[in-house]
Amino acid sequence: MRRIQVVATGGTIASRSGAEGRRATVLAKELVASVGPLPEHAEVGTRDVVTRGSYAFDTGDLLALAREVRSTFDDGADGVVMTHGTDTMEETAFLLDLLFDDPRPIVLTGAQRPFDDRAADGPANLGDALAVAADDAARGLGTLLVFDGFAFPARGVRKSETMSAHAFAAPGRGPALRVADGRVVPLARPAPSPRLPVDPNLPRLPRVDVVPVYPGADGLFVRASLEAGAAGVVVAAAGAGNAGPELVEAVAEAVAGGYPVLISSRVHSGPVAPLYAGGGAELRRVGALFADDLSPWQARLLLAAASAVPDRSPRELVRAWLAGRDPLATPGD
Repeated sequence: MRRIQVVATGGTIASRSGAEGRRATVLAKELVASVGPLPEHAEVGTRDVVTRGSYAFDTGDLLALAREVRSTFDDGADGVVMTHGTDTMEETAFLLDLLFDDPRPIVLTGAQRPFDDRAADGPANLGDALAVAADDAARGLGTLLVFDGFAFPARGVRKSETMSAHAFAAPGRGPALRVADGRVVPLARPAPSPRLPVDPNLPRLPRVDVVPVYPGADGLFVRASLEAGAAGVVVAAAGAGNAGPELVEAVAEAVAGGYPVLISSRVHSGPVAPLYAGGGAELRRVGALFADDLSPWQARLLLAAASAVPDRSPRELVRAWLAGRDPLATPGD
């Protein structure tokens, strides 16, 4: 018998519609009761942590969720299912994946339609998430995001639709598992990502801002971010990792001042690479790191988590993580 703990945090899956709009009010026991038959050989417990939309979360909230997962594992659970708002689910999933080195499944799910909708998708998603968390095929895959019949590894997953029930995708990567009529079907077994030794008892992660590239973008936001106390900056670059000369100049100043800068892309799919003279090639020359195919939002959490590790160089930790190496085996600066 597998012990699966449902940790409820609110979101659309827990929302009812009212005169002021949708509001999360449904608690974990009612969510589980809506699923219908639970997976065989699974004992399902419930716990409510917070009940609100994930758009209101900050990194302190994400660390609190990590503490909840740790406590649940310490209590002997064989898997965790976290119900969560879809707006920032990809970020919570990624941070949990960075923090936990445990074969027991951590599965996030939610809904695009509220609990009281006549075609609510939450019960099916939660049922699929419970099936995944109770299945051997999910062990050792790290944190998973289950939605509309598919289980995506945390790294690379993105919300790709604002309202459609098929809300998530992993461009260039794809899902690891499929759930068909309650049966979990393996599709791929991606290599696990390295972990970072971040203390989940921190009140919050260091500030890291995302700076967008667009025609006419200059260095204002990079400089303002650092002046506001950011530990580093992520640039949501154009194309394969390009930016104009004024923004490149600000990146050069930041790196020279000891601040790590990580380059991702505003494009939905594909990796970044230092290919173009005056653009990506110049960003590499001045010392920026390139974030492979991480979205700006996951790249931000990677850099923030690396900046929270004491007595280590965030730049070298990020470099090691992106290379698939154990970051702790990399000497600090």
